[in-house]
Amino acid sequence: MTIIITLAAYFALLLIVSRITGRGADNKAFFRANRKSPWYMVAFGMIGASISGVTFVSVPGMVMVSDMTYLQTCMGFIVGYAIVAFVLLPVYYRMNLISIYEYLGSRFGRTTYLTGSWLFVISKLCGAAVSFYVVCMILQDYVVEAWGVPFPLTVVVMVALIWLYTRSGGIKTLVWTDSLQTICLFAALAMIIYNVADMLGMDMGQAVAAVADSSMSRIVEMDDWMSRQYFWKQFISGAFIVVVMTGLDQDKMQKNLTCRNLRDAQKDMCTYGLAFVPANLLFLTLGVMLVMLAQRQGGALPGGDQLLPMFAASGHLGQMVVVLFTVGMVAAAFSSADSALTSLTTTFCVDICQRTDSDRLRRMVHLVISMAFVAVILMFKWFNNTSVIDAIYIMVSYTYGPLLGLFAFGLTNKRKVRERWVPMVAVASPVLCYAFEHAALALWGYQFGYELLLLNGLLTWLGMLILSINSVGRMP
Repeated sequence: MTIIITLAAYFALLLIVSRITGRGADNKAFFRANRKSPWYMVAFGMIGASISGVTFVSVPGMVMVSDMTYLQTCMGFIVGYAIVAFVLLPVYYRMNLISIYEYLGSRFGRTTYLTGSWLFVISKLCGAAVSFYVVCMILQDYVVEAWGVPFPLTVVVMVALIWLYTRSGGIKTLVWTDSLQTICLFAALAMIIYNVADMLGMDMGQAVAAVADSSMSRIVEMDDWMSRQYFWKQFISGAFIVVVMTGLDQDKMQKNLTCRNLRDAQKDMCTYGLAFVPANLLFLTLGVMLVMLAQRQGGALPGGDQLLPMFAASGHLGQMVVVLFTVGMVAAAFSSADSALTSLTTTFCVDICQRTDSDRLRRMVHLVISMAFVAVILMFKWFNNTSVIDAIYIMVSYTYGPLLGLFAFGLTNKRKVRERWVPMVAVASPVLCYAFEHAALALWGYQFGYELLLLNGLLTWLGMLILSINSVGRMP
């Protein structure tokens, strides 16, 4: 009952913030927040929005497989955010864009514009639904199952709540609700760490020292370049992950485009970009402490993704930690899912329908996308097959490569292309990339990691170069 009351209070607070910030909001407020968002609020909210519910659950468990080497990727994030801030943001602000895919229309034409937009819609709808599905399943198993609540009702209620507090204010509301959710997320994380340290019989200073002395505190891997954890592979891939999954993703960029001017947006981008190393260090620190606790208690260690839920949601650390874990996970899940629904609505209205003047259309699209979100989540439950879900997640990760290639080609030269073939290139590149990944493993034993994104983007770039041969003229 304590968990239900806490979540009800949390949702009520979200709705109050939504009511205040969404008052009198029109399409300009929904899509752009009237370009009046304080940069520091956007930066703070984006920290939480970039940490999904899956991240909240999965990152602590990474220490069981790869120690703290994930921080190498986070270090690369800093470089990636600098590239987005000083290369992509000036282009977006100079063109006064609502949707970043309008750039593709201006640079190449309508076919490339729609190709980029549909890549985003498919990727974001499936990817966000998979992430939200995982969170809904954990909530179902550890929280509401005991109340006899069926899974479809859990999903419908969760998505309905997101729809309810985003339907009017859109991005204007999210700037503020994301800040609230970031506070809840990190407050929960800090309190869980404190409780775990107490269970270990340590104060915070002793806990930090114990984590530092642990073999799982290894951060840098420079010995084996074939390893997925090799430093330069992770560092460079981290930079490009940010370029693609932030700088070329309407979901992430829409909030950054609500700042008053380019300078504010750049301050916002650099500020929250720097925050990811300490933020993920906290998650990994918690993971090491949980492994130490499990070893002390003599219990069997679960799979990586089950490490935090096993302790937090099952009551091993006390009822207060169950509440904190639930609130933190819901905050992380909501801050990523709400922005996904809002950005999908924006992309569909602005890019596909090319309408920014109809409140009725925007509200209808927002409702339909919310319903589609529910349908995709329930489809995953119907499959009830981890391998199918993993395959969908892999497919989604592949679709960001063509976006990298399309934008990179547009920004690095002025060639025109034979546009009717662009969708074929966007499909062929991930397929070739998938084949090359499996061939490399079979022939040379080489395991691709995040650098697969770079190969995918390169193949798309080369495809665009081929399409530019014998095309008529150049961009002015």
